[in-house]
Amino acid sequence: MNNFEEREKGEELKHVLSQEQEFKIASRRNKLLGLWVAELLGLAGDEADKYALSVVIADVQEKGSEDVFRKVFADLQNAKSEVSEHMVRREMANYLDIARAEFANS
Repeated sequence: MNNFEEREKGEELKHVLSQEQEFKIASRRNKLLGLWVAELLGLAGDEADKYALSVVIADVQEKGSEDVFRKVFADLQNAKSEVSEHMVRREMANYLDIARAEFANS
């Protein structure tokens, strides 16, 4: 019974660490995406950083990344940007890959 309990606790800890890792990766992806969108919106410096933070915060609205997509795409549309939905989704995937690689290398 002791070995079973230890294994169960180990699996629980592994799950918690995995969830924490995914949260950090998603947050990094969102920051990178936010900086990319900020550049498209003509923001720089502190304004770009504030915008990127708003993208990171937008991800707490619901599970998954659709809340982030809706925010940045709406912001781009409001700014009359020609960026397509497909391009935003492609960049989201690209920045997710970058964030995963950065996390793996840290």
